[in-house]
Amino acid sequence: MTGNSTIIDPRDDVLGRARVTDTPELEAFYEELAGRNAGAFWKRANAIEPWEPETRYRPTLWRYAEMRDMCLRALDLVKPEEAGRRVVTLLNDSDAGRENVAVCGWLFSGMQAMRPGEITPAHKHTASAHRFIMEGKGAYTVVDGHPITLGANDYVLTPGGCWHDHGVVADGAVSIWQDGLDIPLMNSLETNFYAVYDQPAQTAAFPVDDLPLSYGSGLRPEGVPAWEKPYSPVMVYRWEATRDALWNLAKVSDGSPFDGHMLRYSNPLTGGWALQTMGAHMQLLKAGFRGKAHRHTGNVVYNVAGGRGYSIIGGERFDWRTHDIFCVPAWVWHEHVNLDPSEEAFLFSFNDFPVMEALGVRIEEALQDNDGHQPCVL
Repeated sequence: MTGNSTIIDPRDDVLGRARVTDTPELEAFYEELAGRNAGAFWKRANAIEPWEPETRYRPTLWRYAEMRDMCLRALDLVKPEEAGRRVVTLLNDSDAGRENVAVCGWLFSGMQAMRPGEITPAHKHTASAHRFIMEGKGAYTVVDGHPITLGANDYVLTPGGCWHDHGVVADGAVSIWQDGLDIPLMNSLETNFYAVYDQPAQTAAFPVDDLPLSYGSGLRPEGVPAWEKPYSPVMVYRWEATRDALWNLAKVSDGSPFDGHMLRYSNPLTGGWALQTMGAHMQLLKAGFRGKAHRHTGNVVYNVAGGRGYSIIGGERFDWRTHDIFCVPAWVWHEHVNLDPSEEAFLFSFNDFPVMEALGVRIEEALQDNDGHQPCVL
C-alpha cells in the first residue's frame, strides 16, 4: 500500500489488522478527535496489540567484583540513617529500565552493604521485597517483630505491608545482599504506600528464628496458631537445606533440558509461591550442563550462587561467575551452560511469574530449530 498507511509489519496486511490508508479527510478527522482528547484506534492498534510480546528491556549483566566495590564505596560516602536504605540500584540497560528504575520488566533490584553495628531504619511499604544474601556474617532482619538471622546464599522474605528493619550485629562482618522488589509494578498500578516506624528499629516480639524453626521443616506444627497471612511463614530459606534438596532431586530426576534441576521457594502450607507478586527458584546445573533454549512471558533476574558458565540470551553470550547478576527479559530466548567439567553451578533467580499466573498469561515455548540452540554472537 502507498500513502500514510498504518502497516509497518508485512504480516499486518491481512483482514483483522489495521491497514487504513490516510487521506486528507482522515487527517482532518484525526485533528478533530485530538481536540476532544480522543483518537482513532486503528492508528495505533497494531502497535499496542503486537503479534507476540515485545519487551522494552535488554539482557543486562552486572559483574559482582565491580558492583561489590561500588557497594563498599557507598559505605564511606553515605550513612544508612540518612539514606533510609543505602542501596546501589541495578538499572536495566534500556530507556525503560532507567525510566522505571527497573532491573527488568516491573521488577526492581539493588545491592545493599552494611557494616557491623549498622541498621536500616524500620519501615514498611506496599511493595513486597525479598533478599538473597551474598556475603558477610551476623546479618539479620526483623519482620513484624520476628527476628531472623541471615547467612550466605540464604533467601529471605519481607512481604508487602510488614514492618521490617535490617542490621548486622556488632561482632559480625560487612554483609552484602541483593534486594528484589516489585516497586515498578506497584507504581504502575498506583498502589504504593510507604511509612516509617516510630522507632529506629523494632523490638523483637518473638524468639529469634521462630518462624523458620516452626515451619522450615516442611511439616506443619501443631499447637501453633494457624497461619492466615498470604505469604510463606518460613520467611527464610537456608542455603544448606536448599542445596541438599537439589542434590537429592538430582539423584532421582533427569531435570529439565532448559534449567537443569530447579526448586521453587514455596509456601509449605499451599505449595504455591512464597510471595504473591514475585517468585524465586534455585537451580543446579550439573558439571558440563548445556541447556536448550526456551522463552516465556515474565521476567527473571539471576544471581550466580556458585560456579562459572554462560547464558545465551537473545543470541548474545553473557559469561558469569559467582554472584554475578544478569536478567532475562520477557519472551526472549535463553539457555544456560555450566563451563566447569567437574563442579556444579547454582543459579538463584527471582521473577514475576506469580503475577503472570494470576492473570492467566504465563506462557512458555521451547526453541525447535537447531536442536534447541540459538545462533550466538560472541
